[in-house]
Amino acid sequence: MAIQEDLSEWEIAPTSKMISYGFGYLIIAYLLGAYSAIVFYFYEVEVGLPVLFVGIAFVLYAIWNMFNDPLLGYFTDKPRKWTRKYGFRAPWVVLSSFPILICYFLIFTPPNIDPKENALTIFFYMLIITALFDTFFSIFNTHVYGGFTNQFRTEYERRRGFAVIIAVAGIGVVGIAIIPPFIIEYGNKSSFAVSALVVVIILAICNIFLFLGIKESDELKEKLIKGFETAEDTSFFGIMKTAIKKRNFAISLTTYTTIITAQTLATASGIYMLKDVFKVPYTYAVLTALAGFAGYMLSIPFWSNYARKHGFKKTYYTALFFAGICYIPTLFITNIWQAVIFTFIGGIPYAGYTLMTMPVASDTMDEVSTEMGRRQDGTLQGIRNFFFRIAIVVQGVVITVIHIVTNYNPDPNATQTPLAIIGIRIHAGLIPALLMLTISLIVYKWYTLEGERKAEMVKKLKEMGLY
Repeated sequence: MAIQEDLSEWEIAPTSKMISYGFGYLIIAYLLGAYSAIVFYFYEVEVGLPVLFVGIAFVLYAIWNMFNDPLLGYFTDKPRKWTRKYGFRAPWVVLSSFPILICYFLIFTPPNIDPKENALTIFFYMLIITALFDTFFSIFNTHVYGGFTNQFRTEYERRRGFAVIIAVAGIGVVGIAIIPPFIIEYGNKSSFAVSALVVVIILAICNIFLFLGIKESDELKEKLIKGFETAEDTSFFGIMKTAIKKRNFAISLTTYTTIITAQTLATASGIYMLKDVFKVPYTYAVLTALAGFAGYMLSIPFWSNYARKHGFKKTYYTALFFAGICYIPTLFITNIWQAVIFTFIGGIPYAGYTLMTMPVASDTMDEVSTEMGRRQDGTLQGIRNFFFRIAIVVQGVVITVIHIVTNYNPDPNATQTPLAIIGIRIHAGLIPALLMLTISLIVYKWYTLEGERKAEMVKKLKEMGLY
């Protein structure tokens, strides 16, 4: 159940700040989704790089990211000379924001050479550029998410703030996502680069709106600095050990990893479903995007009210369970119109667990802070990033293995065999469904940060000056 809070002496964060953070989440969500949706397909089908090379590149990229993310989080998650003047997290957000976009564009401009004769050249280009993309993305992601935990501290703020954030991010992501389908053409490699350039320009404008709201108050900066001055210094591995030993943090971590894995597989499968199963141009992705967006947006008030009445835990596992159910129709739908209907329905639980993901994560980071005596949210977010990169490994391995076993034909004009179609349905629907159903049961049975236990944690944080 939701805890009762006395907000009479609390200065609630303004809605304008929540909206600004919404633009940060918009950029993160779009880039993650777009990378998952088309990069594997782009290099396998449009560039013509053998699928084994694409799969290996994805796995190596993910392994690099798994170590890169938490270490960058740790090394950037401490006061600097500029902290009192510019802020604890805001400078890192600004410094990383534009390099991400440049690298994203470069992903779609590989050397224009024969992939059969120069496979290694394209392979290393893909590997290096995607690694650079994720290096800047890791810094940006860590400090936008860490900023949410620091700026919005009460349950009320986190519930309301994230409702505003996912509304802004949802509108923005779908608004941007409907543009590429009108530009991208199967068999036209340059159309992907043009699409990426248009998207990068729009996201650069979104950065400006993000910058307007990430400024940290003097009080917040002093609290964060004080935490480092008074608490015992802890190594990165010491922080990770402390965090992982907290069951609720470990469950939140596992849940987030599972969600991203399911979403990554389903998203990456979307273009294959359109091209090979429904046999429609990529333009039809607009219909499924709008349908999912409609279900998502229309259900936000319901889930926000549900969370207010029942708390974060029940809302989380309920939405996760129904999300798993909604992946199952992918195993049998045969046309784009059926896909539109089920995508609309799937957007409803998607809003529910999205609304809860960061508030639940923030609560578990708070619990770790009571153990450590200081805020270490950037490092903790880096640890979360370490584990959710497993999703990229899974995407690379699962799609590669299934395409090899089912003899998927990478020719843009090919008609796939029934076996290849079954393979697409498995990585599009069956595996995501099993993942989501399993994790919903884990949250239901073992997550405990609610009610009196959560209230006691909040009390302790206040006594430590960390709330």
